[in-house]
Amino acid sequence: MENDNDNYNDEEEPSFSDPEDYVDDISDEELLGDLLRQQPKESDAAESVVIVDGVPEVGPDRKEKLMGLIRKLFKDCRGGIVNEQYPVNDKGVTKGFIFIELKDRASALEAVKLRNNYKLDKAHTLSCHLYTDVDRYTNVPEKFEAPIAQPYQDMGNLHYYLQDDNCFDQFSLITNAGAKTSICLNSVPEPSVVAERDRWTETMVRWSPRGTCLATFHQKGIALWGREDFKQIQKFHHPGVQFIDFSPNEKYIVTCAPLADQHIWDFRTGHKKRTFSSDRPSAWPVFKWSHDDKYFARHNEDAVSVYETPSFGLLDKKSIKISGIKEFSWSPTDNMIVYWIAEQKDVPAKVSIMALPSREEIRSKNLFSVADCKMHWQKCGDYLCVKVARYARAKREKGEVKYSGIYYNFEIFHMREKGIPVDSIEIKENILAFEWEPTDNMFGIISGENQAVDVTFFQVNKGQAPSELKKFEKRACNTLFWSPRGQFVVLAGLREMNGALEFIDTKDFTVMNSSEHFMVTDVEWDPTGRYVATVVSWWGHKVDNAYWLWSFQGKCLRKCPIDKLCQFLWRPRPPSLLTPQDLKEIKKNLKKNTRKFEMQDKMRSSKASKEIIEKRQSQMKEFLEYREQAKLKFQQQKSERVKLRGKDTDPGATSDDIMEEVVEFLVKKETFPATA
Repeated sequence: MENDNDNYNDEEEPSFSDPEDYVDDISDEELLGDLLRQQPKESDAAESVVIVDGVPEVGPDRKEKLMGLIRKLFKDCRGGIVNEQYPVNDKGVTKGFIFIELKDRASALEAVKLRNNYKLDKAHTLSCHLYTDVDRYTNVPEKFEAPIAQPYQDMGNLHYYLQDDNCFDQFSLITNAGAKTSICLNSVPEPSVVAERDRWTETMVRWSPRGTCLATFHQKGIALWGREDFKQIQKFHHPGVQFIDFSPNEKYIVTCAPLADQHIWDFRTGHKKRTFSSDRPSAWPVFKWSHDDKYFARHNEDAVSVYETPSFGLLDKKSIKISGIKEFSWSPTDNMIVYWIAEQKDVPAKVSIMALPSREEIRSKNLFSVADCKMHWQKCGDYLCVKVARYARAKREKGEVKYSGIYYNFEIFHMREKGIPVDSIEIKENILAFEWEPTDNMFGIISGENQAVDVTFFQVNKGQAPSELKKFEKRACNTLFWSPRGQFVVLAGLREMNGALEFIDTKDFTVMNSSEHFMVTDVEWDPTGRYVATVVSWWGHKVDNAYWLWSFQGKCLRKCPIDKLCQFLWRPRPPSLLTPQDLKEIKKNLKKNTRKFEMQDKMRSSKASKEIIEKRQSQMKEFLEYREQAKLKFQQQKSERVKLRGKDTDPGATSDDIMEEVVEFLVKKETFPATA
């Protein structure tokens, strides 16, 4: 053992020193770039600090109360205040300004945007500024330098598809289990592909509400595509995004990643306008928009927060306190919201309508024994239906309330009438579906259980209670889809009801056709109301994936089986610019143009394409022109022919030398016996 230790000690230890002539040519950035980029900077701490001025001056006895109020005001700013400093004078009284530190610069910016000029009370209005702005304000250059004007970015013609001569609509398809995305034109006799790309999106696509662009989803964010060649016109960086929502007029876009932040972007510039933090899961969409994009709102516990654009600050710098609020909805045509409040001990539930920005409650109605409410606006904003689920008995088990004996009431608010009168309809059966007719004052409901399903249509008239128009009993359906132009409706039995379809004209309630598309998962009307597509999506059913195209009368026009078809979406159209007078004039002259339309339909339905027919017509025209020229030339050369031949030999000419010759030949021979 001793010899072994001696040998070990005699071995020379390895040297890790650089040789004397070694030159280190590797920079720190190249070697440790990823770590150096994470190195804290001295400015990081200052960039997350906010100076809040206009704070009440209080003594030591009220300082804790003031601190609690300030913390509550800034708790929505991505986690709230991290650190705080309240300067005081010799007597311990606060000096009227404070320093607060938030998580990062983004949180500080949000705090400034949210609470600057916030009215704390009648005597105090907060003024919030970043700490780093102090140097910027104190070192203002004496000479003004005008900012550099940014060049205008032309997005091109985003509505080119509206100029199609035949008024064909476009639709998007996601096929091959999401690997391929196609934009197709609903042409006749077969659809044509406008654009097609592999891996265009990672999950799904969505059209903007006016059809301006197509949105695709990616791990790093959202991309928008438009124009004739579907080039990228905008992108929004938001890692992990799964949901998007457009404002009604497409001015803004909301992106959301689950359990992460929600961002609001400017559609045209791509700039981020505001970020909201999310600490818990919430129903999508988180924000709901007014019809004119002026306001958007979300509801929290016991409050509705309404924000205004383009400042993206709280309306009147404070939320609307509504104790017990469960849900709210914007009117599709006016700046007003409807919300409902759950029962609280001996206080009944209530449905209220509030005008904004005045916050005036213009109508309310108390409701008793309420389990749930759903609000349905008619598209024109003339009527509001609140579907009320009432209970006969309620029992609390393990902290949850369980209801039994459920029945339904429909509370119909007449929004355009004085005092907003309310009518009620009671339905004892289970309600499967409710839908307003988009353009008129009719609505349909599907009620019942299992095979005993009824479909009932009601009419709402001014100054009258809703009247029942028609009831279809024992129908195999669970959903109804109105045409966007009204009058026509499709009753569909989706998924477990095996795809039964009924096409109904509600003008006289004629069943135009009854058919079936087995295991249909989606029904999509085109924006003109001329066609309706039924889809079996691979996302809902793994076999028989296809889309079938029907006329509004229920005639099946085309069956297109597509392996692993995931999504079918029509491209929307913007609101029509035609006035009621223009539409009246078009209907008046419709018969006059019918022959022209029928000729166009006949050409489209022909097996030969329009291009071949036009080519044949052009060739015939050229031949007739050449023939007329040849005839004219033939007539001009007649005198020369007669001179050379000595007589007129043209076809049809008369001459004395013509002789008539009779030719006889045996046709039939018969023998007759001689008679005596």
